[in-house]
Amino acid sequence: MAVSKYANQIKKSIDRLISQEFDGKLMYQSHEDEPYPSLDKIAEFIELTRSILFPGFFGNTSVNATTLPYHIGVTTERIFQLLWEQLYAGACFDCTDEERRLPEKKKKAMDMAATFIEHLPDIKLLLRTDVEAIYKGDPAAKNFGEIILAYPGIKAISNYRIAHELLTLGASAIIPRIITEMAHSETGIDIHPGATIGKYFAIDHGTGIVIGETCIIGENVKLYQGVTLGAKSFPTDDNDEIIKGIERHPILGDNVVVYAGATILGRITIGKNAVIGGNTWVTQPVAEGTVLIKK
Repeated sequence: MAVSKYANQIKKSIDRLISQEFDGKLMYQSHEDEPYPSLDKIAEFIELTRSILFPGFFGNTSVNATTLPYHIGVTTERIFQLLWEQLYAGACFDCTDEERRLPEKKKKAMDMAATFIEHLPDIKLLLRTDVEAIYKGDPAAKNFGEIILAYPGIKAISNYRIAHELLTLGASAIIPRIITEMAHSETGIDIHPGATIGKYFAIDHGTGIVIGETCIIGENVKLYQGVTLGAKSFPTDDNDEIIKGIERHPILGDNVVVYAGATILGRITIGKNAVIGGNTWVTQPVAEGTVLIKK
């Protein structure tokens, strides 16, 4: 009786919701035999990848020198399976009707997943420099293990390094973006996978950091919480649509330090060894070795 009483009201709402999908922009239309990206499987991929980049800290905590080869072998096989499936799903998610060619996309996804695994040792070496930079720059850090297990900065950087590698290899943007947004949700640190970041990258505290898509960050750079490396403006085309893909974010040279709450906007260069003080607003280039402090 309760349902029948409100049936007409409910039907009107259903009809309105259906009619609002006139252009399909807020609706994903699935196609037969095509996979869809899985947040759960991407999360599993990240957790397993962390477990072989930092064995013993994540995943199987009982791993030791004797069991490490087995752990790495079994985990890597699972990573390969998860990754190619999600890369394939991402490729299907992005393509138009004219681009379907599913067998080609599946082979490309498998090739890409295999190449990513081939590059995992290089990612691990990069992350080692990041852990070392955080350790050397934080007197409160007692050891590497504390940073790996507890510091939000290294979790965000780990996801970024994984996502950036996938994007570089040609993955559909949706998968790398999901990976970095998972870290964003977990840590409050927002690093776009398209940014280019050198080794020995340190994030201190980290909450509220934003690093835009076209940022270029040199080696041995340190950012404190609340730093924004963003765009100054968004140029539009003749149809008043934002122009995508232009270089619009800052370049930070080697050995730059940016303190809490600083905002650096636009395609400007912060020279090597510069120090940007807390709560500063920077929209003009900064010369090498400059100490910029808000007055």
